Amino acid sequence: MALSGVAHAGALVDAMVGDSVPAMGKVEVAGQRIGALSARSVLSSVDMLGPDLIRDQQALNTWELFARAPGVLLTQFRQGNESGKLSFRGFNGEGEVNAVKLLIDGIPSNDNAGGMPFLDMIFPLDIARIEVVRGTNDARHGVHNIAGNANLVTRSGGNDGDARITYGSFDTKEIQISKGIEQGNWAQNYFVGHVASGGYRDHAGFDKTSFGGKWFYTSDDASYRFGLIARHAESNADEAGYLGAADARNTPTLSYPYAQSEGGNRQMNQVSVHLDGELGQGVSGAAKAYVNTVADQRWLRYSSTTSQQERILDETHYGALATLTYRPGSGAAGAAGPGNDWIRKLTLEGGLNLERQHDQSPRYSTVDRVRVATTRDHRFTFDTVGTYLQAVIKPFDGLTIIPAYRVDRVSGSFADPSKQVQYDINDYGLIKQPKLSVVYAPSKTASVYGNWGRTFQVGAGAAAYPSIASALRPSINAGWEAGVKFTPAIWIDGRLALWQQSASGEVKRRLNDPAGGFDNVGQTRRQGVDVQLNLRPQPDSNLWLAYSRQRSRIVQPDSGAPATLGNEIDHVPGHVFSAGVDFLATPDLKLSAWSHGQGDYYLTTANAGPKFGAYVLFNLGAKYQLTHSVNLELQAKNLANRHVEYVWINDQTRHSPGDGRAFYLSANLTF
Repeated sequence: MALSGVAHAGALVDAMVGDSVPAMGKVEVAGQRIGALSARSVLSSVDMLGPDLIRDQQALNTWELFARAPGVLLTQFRQGNESGKLSFRGFNGEGEVNAVKLLIDGIPSNDNAGGMPFLDMIFPLDIARIEVVRGTNDARHGVHNIAGNANLVTRSGGNDGDARITYGSFDTKEIQISKGIEQGNWAQNYFVGHVASGGYRDHAGFDKTSFGGKWFYTSDDASYRFGLIARHAESNADEAGYLGAADARNTPTLSYPYAQSEGGNRQMNQVSVHLDGELGQGVSGAAKAYVNTVADQRWLRYSSTTSQQERILDETHYGALATLTYRPGSGAAGAAGPGNDWIRKLTLEGGLNLERQHDQSPRYSTVDRVRVATTRDHRFTFDTVGTYLQAVIKPFDGLTIIPAYRVDRVSGSFADPSKQVQYDINDYGLIKQPKLSVVYAPSKTASVYGNWGRTFQVGAGAAAYPSIASALRPSINAGWEAGVKFTPAIWIDGRLALWQQSASGEVKRRLNDPAGGFDNVGQTRRQGVDVQLNLRPQPDSNLWLAYSRQRSRIVQPDSGAPATLGNEIDHVPGHVFSAGVDFLATPDLKLSAWSHGQGDYYLTTANAGPKFGAYVLFNLGAKYQLTHSVNLELQAKNLANRHVEYVWINDQTRHSPGDGRAFYLSANLTF
């Protein structure tokens, strides 16, 4: 059987005039006249990655899948379970300001600080698509949605089964099995995955296991659907630690003796119930309720002159999300005359989000993982309630206007028995976020769009509570974007966009501070330009390019750091890019080549010293269809064996080298 499914825009090409969502890979999204508004309705930089670009990737960590997503920056720590993060729109992935809301099947999946440990619950073979929304105009989400959001949508329904077995460099072994069962009113999906690797560097071995299930019931008339999703994942990993500059360059696989007891373990659970359906003519509703837990234990030591510390993260999150959507054109108003045609195309939606947390974050001074002293015992609740209202208005053909308004409120309390302190949360008040989006399509081949909106940042951990005399106000991020999206022919689509985002009073966490303190950065401005192009010159070939030029600066510094005026924000490279090609060399052989990289960055906002972090990596892949149900795939990662590293600084620069050249052989089975 010949290979098929080479990346193309698929079902989304016809939708690009209305919502102009470029798709990378084949993305099947059914037409929607009921249910909540989707990411496709956000008139901003929205991208979808299809399963053919996800499931075949050899990614030991799920954040690596975003290397092909336009405008996304990957921060690669490569330190055990703290392996890396994704960010975009001029924010770094250091963890000081986590600006991306993560969702898994629409369920909020960040930790308290906005980190993304729950990404490790999802393996590539379990993903149906990835939706990335960049910008400040998406009203659906509140906390952590500073620069946008990313949603991993897992497989649902079907009677197909897939398995993938991989062996490769660094003694890497992986197995993934996904199975769908759909019969009558019931749809079931099951997944199990396990990966183990010795790691590129010494003392960098890890293993990870994840399994889960989805059970959904749809009524006979398809007017409502009810479902349950449950997942569990656990991982154990050693940490190679950080190297000096010379050792990182000359012997990148090295791990210093003092780092030999570094590492950690992590367990995560996610359970959610889903209900959606029609409530009447033109009215539909959707509701979700969930519980997330993460228990993370980590031992780390930054240098031979510092002591080892044990960090505990023990968080339980639970919440509910509900939306009510009204489409007059689907009800009685649909019979209105031609003069009321805009009413038939109108959509109104209101939403309510409740996210509650019960968290603990103690830390200890340790020697070879044996506790010596308690350095903190943070215990806190952090709750947010948000509501929004938005409308999709189409006054005439080609023009779509989406006004929206969101309000969030934060509450909670904090205690540290080891310091005998207790606080209520900062009084952030009502956090109001107006938004407006407009798109005009003068023809079927192009559209111009613009949007403006506000999002917010509040403190994380102890920084959300008034341990100082004056309480902090939320930092309001106001952003705009203007661009053009075009599809002059079925074989080409693209986007050109200009954007800017300004923060009224940005704060960042002190990552190595036992007290959990923060620093005032001041007023900041991030701006950039995005270019995307997808070409399909033949049905069985695809070429893509995504380039983002970005600049992030401090425009009014905190009074304690006046010298940072005009300086760049640390760890933000001047550009990120990805590009590649897929084509069928023969009916049974698919070849791929792709590259990704970034510019360099300063290590601190003082902008002192040299820049680090620039890289360009090249990858190759070949897939051969052996039988009707089996194909073999060979991937070469970092083919040129280029040096890549993450760098930070305390008393000196600390370097974490990325993986060198690696090869992986996989067997894929459909059943």
